[in-house]
Amino acid sequence: MSDSPAGRLQALFEGHRLTPTQRRIAHCMVRRAADAPFLSSVELAELAGVSQPSVTRFAVALGFDGYPALRRHLREVAPPAPAGAGDAQDGGHNEYQQAVLAEIENLRHLAGMLADPAPVERAGRLLAGSRPLLVLGLRAASSQARGFAYFAAKVHPDVRLLDEGGSMLTDRIDAAVRAGAGALLCFALPRHPREVVEALEYARAAGLTVVTVAESAFAPVAAHSDLLIPAAVGTGLAFDTACAPMLLGRVLLEAMADELPDAQARLEQFDAKAAERGLFVE
Repeated sequence: MSDSPAGRLQALFEGHRLTPTQRRIAHCMVRRAADAPFLSSVELAELAGVSQPSVTRFAVALGFDGYPALRRHLREVAPPAPAGAGDAQDGGHNEYQQAVLAEIENLRHLAGMLADPAPVERAGRLLAGSRPLLVLGLRAASSQARGFAYFAAKVHPDVRLLDEGGSMLTDRIDAAVRAGAGALLCFALPRHPREVVEALEYARAAGLTVVTVAESAFAPVAAHSDLLIPAAVGTGLAFDTACAPMLLGRVLLEAMADELPDAQARLEQFDAKAAERGLFVE
């Protein structure tokens, strides 16, 4: 775990059974890790979109007497923020610039997490070894799943995209398991459809190993994932932005390709056929 403020918060929250509301507070604190030790319970409640009593119950769930005790703990383990640091970050930037800067910070957190490549390398081995490989993403996460599946099909011999819900979803999981599938990659982004949670529960019961990309380790899908790798989403605009999950998906593609001995040959074969067909405009 990283020794960054976000990493320390993540370590504090892990191992606790948190309600959805409490996971929302935890996610908010990780995103505002530098400010978290200095926020009042009212300020934190407003930022997380919850009630002030929910913040108090959250602190108690973590083992503290109340929110003041949690905040004292955070101040003891985190260095004080430089004077004016918050003003320098946000001052003079409009809401669109702030959204971009927040995404840049999400990417910095992702880069810090990838300092330990072991989880991604493990995921790459699982995905490469699954024939067929299932890729799941519904609603907001469907574009992430489609993008991964599109590129994965260039190096993996059998990729099956699950980007539509309904009663056929479990049928397609069953068919893949009968064909020899061993793993399922899930992109899960807020707001989390109930169908995704149910599909992951079903997939694991069917014997699949579930690798999940979600916005935090406290997402509702965490309990139904064998390996969850977090990548934060931006929440500064009316609709969430997902630059970090998209980039993490490309990183997982790279790790998977590294485990496929014929990946380069498949890419070269595709390029040769594309050239023959005049598929792309140069």
